[in-house]
Amino acid sequence: MGERIYLAGGCFWGLEEYLSRIDGVTDTEVGYANGEGEDPTYEEVCGGTLGFAETVEVSYDPRTIPLNRLLEAFFSVIDPTSRYRQGNDRGVQYRTGIYYVNSADQPVIEEFVERRRALYTKEIVTEVEPLRNFYRAEDYHQDYLKKHPHGYCHIDVSRAAAFCAATGPAEDERSFCRERYIAPPEEELRDRLTDMQYRVTRENATEPPFSNEYFDEDRRGIYVDIVTGEPLFSSEDKFDSGCGWPAFARPLSPDAIEQRADHSHGMVRTEVRSRAGDSHLGHVFADGPAALGGLRYCINSAALRFIPSEEMEREGYGELKAALKW
Repeated sequence: MGERIYLAGGCFWGLEEYLSRIDGVTDTEVGYANGEGEDPTYEEVCGGTLGFAETVEVSYDPRTIPLNRLLEAFFSVIDPTSRYRQGNDRGVQYRTGIYYVNSADQPVIEEFVERRRALYTKEIVTEVEPLRNFYRAEDYHQDYLKKHPHGYCHIDVSRAAAFCAATGPAEDERSFCRERYIAPPEEELRDRLTDMQYRVTRENATEPPFSNEYFDEDRRGIYVDIVTGEPLFSSEDKFDSGCGWPAFARPLSPDAIEQRADHSHGMVRTEVRSRAGDSHLGHVFADGPAALGGLRYCINSAALRFIPSEEMEREGYGELKAALKW
């Protein structure tokens, strides 16, 4: 059983290589989609007048990677708020788009994009349209980075391994975290967690700034949910925000994080919780460094356990360490 979706995200060399490494993707092919005319050449597409987008045809097995998870992988390497630019490439052919051939995919895609809007201060401009046409690109473009490993790529394709290691295989969109990382009974958590850890993760408390464990931690490693051990954040995405709590530009995998509207204390904020453990982690704000994507995940140290890179294999995170190439 297989499905197809067409994804445009800048230069198709890098996007194809990245997507081909995602578990559940069975085949990829690059081409030109949703433009005017028939069977355009690369040079004609680069001219911009025909309106084609450099696009990857993605064949995937939904039993291994559901569409919304595939879109998570896609969005983790594009800027959906940039209309005609990805990386250093500019032009109408480098716009972002999700083009579907199955009408049942439309509501799934639209719901996914709607959920993502809260993460950005600017408008999401990624097109969501039915596929009007798709023309296979010239042979030399197919699997370009496999044939030329040191060729140009605006995408860090190594993030595919980290995405797969952090999410793992699943029969449905939530089963991996449910099966591998399970929250203990509340009575066990009361005994195991410190008072602060329990109040933060189970009662939505906030620890004091600057006097918590990890706000100034700068070693290489990962941060996991104190309740379940699920990998949540990497030191590679941690930065000093000056807020007094650990701050991250993004989670290891968007699948591991859930967001909820928070109207407490007379404010309107976006709460961040771990999916498997349903632990209150903190909040996400749109005031992070622009170079890192513009987001700031402000997280309580009490909700996390830090695992240094040299201890990851012993702690059972060797696969993720290998994916992060530490």
